[in-house]
Amino acid sequence: MGPGNGERDAGVADDAIVAGRIILGLKTLCDHLGCSLREALDAYVARYEQLRRERPADFAKSHEEYWANFHS
Repeated sequence: MGPGNGERDAGVADDAIVAGRIILGLKTLCDHLGCSLREALDAYVARYEQLRRERPADFAKSHEEYWANFHS
């Protein structure tokens, strides 16, 4: 990862989280953090919860709808 890519990757992950693109968000976090899928899922959920608190209007779906078709 080159200089400045960390912020870009974090932005891509946030965009994916807000858009409900869970798989893309997980892949981005795995790459960005250099971690396992399980660790990326933990990071994803934590970031999702933070973004949901800070930017609720950015989420088009309710919490239940967001996670309805995702099983880990």
